[in-house]
Amino acid sequence: MGTARQKILDEALRLFVSQGYRATTIKEVAAGAGVAVQTVYFTFGNKRALLKELVDRNVAGDDEPVPTLQRPWLREAVAEPDPRRQLEIQVRAAGSIYRRVAPLLQVMRDTAGSEDEVGELWLHNQKQRRAVQRRLVTALARKHPLPGGLTVSRATDIAYALLGPEMYHLMVTERGWPVAEWERWVLRMLGTELLGDGTADRPDGAAASAAAP
Repeated sequence: MGTARQKILDEALRLFVSQGYRATTIKEVAAGAGVAVQTVYFTFGNKRALLKELVDRNVAGDDEPVPTLQRPWLREAVAEPDPRRQLEIQVRAAGSIYRRVAPLLQVMRDTAGSEDEVGELWLHNQKQRRAVQRRLVTALARKHPLPGGLTVSRATDIAYALLGPEMYHLMVTERGWPVAEWERWVLRMLGTELLGDGTADRPDGAAASAAAP
């Protein structure tokens, strides 16, 4: 038996993904979680806060208040001296994160244009993801010259697009690619675009495995 908080989160996740953010009411969440409506309001305050906590928890994989820029996988990627290995770590982490959070991010993206409170969350999420990619690209550029006069800013754009939830949704959710295949493809594309070669897709690469880190 989970706590009331966890039951509320689980039910909100189910409803947001199955019927959308706008159609989901706090009353429905409470009923599905087996708690009073006031318990949901007391615990989370409002529906926006409920969505935000769900996204934060699923991106992190836990409920520890550690920002993405301080997460172990990112520190490992930045510290890794081999640029190709750094890309493998990034892609493996992205695959692990999207396995957990991709449906929720799609809910946010679909709702952002019609609900201001969700639009603000989506914009914040975009800024966070771009900051993460810029940090990683900056570290990569110190280990290996970016090809063809590519700037850090433009390289960040490329990584932000290839490793974004939109591309994951298109390939994995819409087109039905296995996550491991998406990982291998993204790794190969990043190796070509950011390192100037196609050798990042090594048979023994970490991103070739479907297992989460």
